[in-house]
Amino acid sequence: MNFKNIALHVPTILLPAQGIDLSQWAVIACDQYTSQPEYWQQVKEYVEGSPSTLNLIFPEAFLESEAKGQIIQNIHTHMQTYGEQKILVPQKPGFILVDRLTPHAASRKGLIVALDLEQYDYREGSRSLIRPTEGTILDRLPPRIQVRENAPIELPHIMVLIDDPQRTVIEPLCDKNLNKIYDFDLMMQAGHITGYHVHDEHTILEIAENLAELADPARFNKKYTVGTQDVLLYAMGDGNHSFATARAIWEQLKQNALDKQAVMNHPARYALVELINVHDEGLSFEPIHRVVFNVAVDEVLLEIEKFYRKQGVGISYQTVDNRRTLINTGTTTQQANTHTIKVISQSTCGLLTITDPVCTMEAATLQTFLDTFLQQRPATKIDYIHGADVLAHLASQPGNIGFLLPAISKHSLFKTILLDGALPRKAFSLGEADEKRFYLECRSIS
Repeated sequence: MNFKNIALHVPTILLPAQGIDLSQWAVIACDQYTSQPEYWQQVKEYVEGSPSTLNLIFPEAFLESEAKGQIIQNIHTHMQTYGEQKILVPQKPGFILVDRLTPHAASRKGLIVALDLEQYDYREGSRSLIRPTEGTILDRLPPRIQVRENAPIELPHIMVLIDDPQRTVIEPLCDKNLNKIYDFDLMMQAGHITGYHVHDEHTILEIAENLAELADPARFNKKYTVGTQDVLLYAMGDGNHSFATARAIWEQLKQNALDKQAVMNHPARYALVELINVHDEGLSFEPIHRVVFNVAVDEVLLEIEKFYRKQGVGISYQTVDNRRTLINTGTTTQQANTHTIKVISQSTCGLLTITDPVCTMEAATLQTFLDTFLQQRPATKIDYIHGADVLAHLASQPGNIGFLLPAISKHSLFKTILLDGALPRKAFSLGEADEKRFYLECRSIS
């Protein structure tokens, strides 16, 4: 069942067969804990010998591994094996209502659906119904493409946002008598997850009608008061590059297809995602911090000053004696024309203040410098970190420097995208690292 006007597809979801330990099956998004390979080692030890999505994904902590080709081959082999051994069982076509307990929120509701990649455009200036919230880095797509292009199934860590202040789409499902389809604790103290199958036609039609109301052009433009705009119904939350990868694979399939009409019904036209209402009380927007490795801290601070002075903006750095106080103090600045960024290293910590910045967001202000700095130093690496304590630990190691950034308001996200386009990459995170989506549901794409 398809609802082309709202890019919605009713998928046939695959779930593990009865008897499989779901706490070993479900594994967190592959782009988490990228500078903490010990996390993934613990996961490997925990799931050893059991069916697990760990065998179906490529944790990005190991993307530089010399065995990358073998890892990808093993992923495809496990996908094939899990299908042949009936480890994955097709459910009746429908959606899954998800209720997630995290270490930081008592409940976060989501809805597993499939979205039409024909209505997604990740290029700069996109006006599509499904839209990226951050710039897409094309260099990050190839390893993801290698995993997906020959894969018989997909399993998503993608979370897509809808702006539904009246709570008309997801929340009413909680009052229905739905069949519970899974209910278990997540590994590594990441909380609990419960899923309910949404498969009756009447409820599916209600969901589609309520999404269509959000996408009504007249209602949409009245809501955002930013002039006539192409409708933005779905905004990428997490997994933008994975969704872009799915789009790239779909474009390849269309281009190579001998029957251009028949290919439009190919299952790879759609991608499985979790929809979340941006107004859900269990959803928080957290900052994504930066840590730079293999640098001389004094040189970084000197280059920062030179870079911003060359831009013609004010720049100052004030040291702070108490690192813990610095970390725990709020980062929201009071002056609209000032960006304040916290700096942490083994040798110094303090506040970097940029006055009259060129960019409107702290993340963009910092990233313009880091992009230039890293281009000139191939031996220097960067990572994007969830959580101030993790950042502080990594930044305090010799040869590293970390930058703590403030969060943005989730309630202004859609209007910001409409006015300014995609945000700078890694501008925000949907919750902390342990709140990220776990791989659980799958779908055939071959």
